[in-house]
Amino acid sequence: MYTVAHLFTRSLLLLLAVAAWAQQSALVYPGGHGPGRGKQVVLIAGDQEYRAEESIPALAQILAGRHGFHCTVLFSVNRQTGKIDPNTIDNIPGLEALRNADLVVLFARWLELPDEQMKEIIDYTESGRPIVALRTSTHPFNYRKHPESPYAKYSYNNQEFSGGYGRQVLGETWINHYGAHQKQSTRGVIAPGMENHPILRGVRDLWGESDVYEITALHGDSRPLVMGQVLMGMDPASPPDPAKKLMPVAWTKTYTGSSGKPARIFTTTMGHPGDFRNAGFRRMVVNACYWAAGLEKKISATRSVEFVAPYNPHPIGVRSAAP
Repeated sequence: MYTVAHLFTRSLLLLLAVAAWAQQSALVYPGGHGPGRGKQVVLIAGDQEYRAEESIPALAQILAGRHGFHCTVLFSVNRQTGKIDPNTIDNIPGLEALRNADLVVLFARWLELPDEQMKEIIDYTESGRPIVALRTSTHPFNYRKHPESPYAKYSYNNQEFSGGYGRQVLGETWINHYGAHQKQSTRGVIAPGMENHPILRGVRDLWGESDVYEITALHGDSRPLVMGQVLMGMDPASPPDPAKKLMPVAWTKTYTGSSGKPARIFTTTMGHPGDFRNAGFRRMVVNACYWAAGLEKKISATRSVEFVAPYNPHPIGVRSAAP
């Protein structure tokens, strides 16, 4: 049962979301009461395929409305129309919000941002502050038009800075689909010895429509938390594919940039919009935000991770613009 305060908060969040979408601007969800109160989270939706422009605002609403984090969501925006456009890879306005962020949640794919925007992301990364990264963020940047950019080394296939941002900062770059895309789903299996990790507190029945990504070898001090079991179909009851071994689908690591301060990193190759319908996946990602922000002692196995507003994402696939 909702209290008056809960209903007021929910209504306020919905009104703010509607207003921001109407203006095609960044979404801001003020943090309320909760363990995350006082923490500034910037969430970046820069993916062309997996409907990050729908799932990331839904995640932000949960973090703000259920857990108290102050959340700002930034999007890829078409320069000509001024509207949110997932296929725009060279413009994410508002990245200066990273200067005051305590945590970044990244969902990006093959972006080629102008230097002044990319600088904000790299300055944050080098500062030692934490990152939670989803799905295609293993290959967030791809500098094809401007290989002369000082940020071109962060491209997913860079040879000198091996694997670019994905491998060096997050733990792995794009290799390939391991499970059959849109034909085989993922069952999450907790890695041996990780059962009591705070990120997995209360995580049960982890399953998603994501196919498992191939991993070569996780970089640096990466520690697998969840292994992905490839299932033969797109249903949690589907049998495992006997030809496919378990592959890491969620891990932690640290990244030490120019500040000399090690940053907490959590990466998962899950993140299909259907994955967010799974309570186990939502709890894992919310818990990861707590852990990354240094709030692991405040992680609850039972605090709500339910959606604040109806969540009905569109089918995946590259398209021209968000509806």
